[in-house]
Amino acid sequence: MKLNQRIQYFPISAFSIILGMTGLTIALQKIHELFGIHFRLDQIMLEITLVLFVLILGMYAMKVIRFPHEVRIDFADPVRMNFFPTISISLLLLSIAFLAINGGISRGLWLLGTTVHTFFTYQIIAIWMMHPKFEIKHINPAWFIPVVGNILIPVAGVQHFAAEISWFFYGIGLVFWVLLFTIFMYRMIFHSPMVEKLVPTLAILIAPPAVGFIAYVKLTGQLDSFGKILYYFALFLTTFLLTQWGLFSKIKFYLSWWAYSFPISSMTIATVLMYHLTGLSFFRFLSGTIFGILVFLILLLIPLTLKAIKQCEICVED
Repeated sequence: MKLNQRIQYFPISAFSIILGMTGLTIALQKIHELFGIHFRLDQIMLEITLVLFVLILGMYAMKVIRFPHEVRIDFADPVRMNFFPTISISLLLLSIAFLAINGGISRGLWLLGTTVHTFFTYQIIAIWMMHPKFEIKHINPAWFIPVVGNILIPVAGVQHFAAEISWFFYGIGLVFWVLLFTIFMYRMIFHSPMVEKLVPTLAILIAPPAVGFIAYVKLTGQLDSFGKILYYFALFLTTFLLTQWGLFSKIKFYLSWWAYSFPISSMTIATVLMYHLTGLSFFRFLSGTIFGILVFLILLLIPLTLKAIKQCEICVED
């Protein structure tokens, strides 16, 4: 396949790879602290992730320049448009990863990520409300991605700017999560199942409550009843989806498989935080277990992705 064709059909969902890799990096930082590991693998992972981010961003920038009509098609699609905020979420996650390394870089990434995500939030919600063509069958877990970004903003935001700014975004994300989750459950119960390609995105359901728990603790500085509700609901979704492993294992590899990675990394980080807040050894054990699942997923996804790239199965017309 020629380079031009690869660029023309380069998927916006490729940024989900960055979400998974950055999530792993942050999870490694927390696991290192939790278990007292001195080998700084997280620094290596951060460097690799930065290189991948620049590479993927460069590829999509070339698509914007050479094939702007294809980008417009992506943004008009009821599934693909929700992956555009993965660009800003990547920046926000990198900001969190840099928190303990370089405050200035973290602050700059947060500012850029928040600005870009605000733009995408307003644009996408406007499309949701004013569209002429969406149907109930179009809603899928990818619609939660813009919501997750708003919930994520306070995680680093409370350390960089006034807490009221973070509360603003947190409120947007949390309320839209509840609304979208209600609509999504109605769609799943009373309408036809999702197409196979989108089934892995079910893992995205874990991210809003897991990230919501982390952000809530950052905003309030404590563990209260609402924080526990968020964490335990995220834990329920995680264990429920793990019981569906038989279904997921039968699905052909798509780039959407990367949707497994970021939610599991979020759950790892949330569980480490839960251990620090409660001191219960159960959460220390659970952190290591979920982290082991995350590492297994990443080690599975990387060769499958490289194989799909080699066989020209990714940058193709949908």
